[in-house]
Amino acid sequence: MSAAKNTVRIQRMCVAALLCAIAILIPMISPVKIQLGPMSFTLGSHVAIFIAMFISPAVALTVELGATLGFLLAGFPPVVVLRALSQVVFVAIGAFLLAKKPAVMKNGLSIFLFGLVMGVIHGVLEAVVVTAFWFSGMTMEGTFVSTVLGLVGVGTVVHSMVDYYLALLIWQPVSRAAKLPASFTFSKS
Repeated sequence: MSAAKNTVRIQRMCVAALLCAIAILIPMISPVKIQLGPMSFTLGSHVAIFIAMFISPAVALTVELGATLGFLLAGFPPVVVLRALSQVVFVAIGAFLLAKKPAVMKNGLSIFLFGLVMGVIHGVLEAVVVTAFWFSGMTMEGTFVSTVLGLVGVGTVVHSMVDYYLALLIWQPVSRAAKLPASFTFSKS
């Protein structure tokens, strides 16, 4: 293995560790946590995950599992922890798409559409998790439509888009300032 490739691998590993630590800490220490039944909104909880998606699939999946651990360690109910775990699917899809087609992040419309598609997949996955709890007899307020489809499904899409744009606001200047090599971002792991 060349020295340059080894350096990039070490950089990715260090960034993955830092993002994983952030992803674990956010649900534990975030001052902005709203929990409404099976739904929780923790501002910034997806930021490290999205930044990891911009780097590589391996980094993204590692950070996503760290985020799930963060929700578990923070003492969230099982439905919230399993919602976090379900994000592995949208993270894998998004990270592999970015690795194969980095041009997705080159113009405003495709950047928006990528975030929206990821948000919809994210919302559907979390709604499926909550649906399983709903039909298992978990006590929840409201109707299925208002709670599962509205609060969880649509709420997750909105939350995902907010965190996606926060991640972009952080990642774009940081990656430029750090002068990361092209092989570091939007590439296969």
